[in-house]
Amino acid sequence: MTLTFHWFLPTYGDSRDVVGGGHGLPAGAAGGARPATLAYLRQIVQAAEQLGFVGALTPTGAWCEDAWLTTAMLAATTERLKFLVAFRPGFVSPTLAAQMTATFQRHSQGRLLLNVVTGGESHEQRAYGDFLDKDARYARTDEFLHIVRSLWRGQSVDFTGDHLRVEGARLDRLPDPVPEVYFGGSSPAAGRVAARHVDAYLTWGEPPAAVAEKIAWVNGLAAAEGRTLKHGIRLHVITRDTGEQAWAQARRLLDGIDPATVEKVQAGLARSESEGQKRMLALHGGRRDELEIYPNLWAGVGLVRGGAGTALVGSHTEVADRIEEYHRLGITEFVMSGHPHVEEAYWFGEGVLPILRERGLWRHPAATDETAAAIPFAATGSG
Repeated sequence: MTLTFHWFLPTYGDSRDVVGGGHGLPAGAAGGARPATLAYLRQIVQAAEQLGFVGALTPTGAWCEDAWLTTAMLAATTERLKFLVAFRPGFVSPTLAAQMTATFQRHSQGRLLLNVVTGGESHEQRAYGDFLDKDARYARTDEFLHIVRSLWRGQSVDFTGDHLRVEGARLDRLPDPVPEVYFGGSSPAAGRVAARHVDAYLTWGEPPAAVAEKIAWVNGLAAAEGRTLKHGIRLHVITRDTGEQAWAQARRLLDGIDPATVEKVQAGLARSESEGQKRMLALHGGRRDELEIYPNLWAGVGLVRGGAGTALVGSHTEVADRIEEYHRLGITEFVMSGHPHVEEAYWFGEGVLPILRERGLWRHPAATDETAAAIPFAATGSG
């Protein structure tokens, strides 16, 4: 199976250093030397499209720009790139969300993907007027996706649940195509939602053995529902012509992180309700040493950033090897990022993707059989 790669839109700002934000952190914790202007984000999405990424994940939260509005403004600046829009079901009615997806699909020629985020942290949810606890938020997500998927099928929906109620809900115009739904979560409640409703289950970048356990867990839940899921992984990446150059960049990023900042960020993240965030914190324990937790898997990003906290670090060949290792577990979709996002997209796109193409694991989305060999990026990695 051909692997699918997505890039990332830093709608909170970008930098040559690691930019924080996310789970358990205050809204002002993000931001960088490069503001998240439309002009800058346009550079990122156009680079991603040229290099062969299929989509771009756009985050959600108080610490970044709104994902729906930002991607809608960027869609016209690209031709093929899809937008993996993160959104929280509790902030909008299911009928309106179904209508928004249909509108986005029409105006973007079918380039919307959805990343359902049940809801960060309780204190952040309350700022938006949502006072449900974590388990109740997942129950609401279950009801929400049931309604939305019914509407996407053209059904008229009357539904009364514990959290949501609609009467006579129907779409006059259906989304074409129906957007794929991506979803991540490590708690039992998250697993039940994934098994019933989503197309692709996402995990953060843990060592392969832990990822294999999560895949087996979710696959078992999905099988009980009579369904099968795709699997994806969210990782940062630092790839260079040699491993020494890549690790030198990782050390530079680490040297730019103030110990006092690490202590403050870790204290905030320790209060997170997210099981996935707890698993990320356990990989490094807030320590600056022993951050290579598996060959070429570095946990340094998680010292100052909530959410995805690990990076693949190494030569282009080494990074390709690790990607192939995750693929053997069942991962087919990779959501990547790097600081800064323009430059790292080119390092990955020009260094790693050609190696995967030579191995028969990837092809440029715009390539035809006649032009596949003419994509002008040569593999230059060394072990």
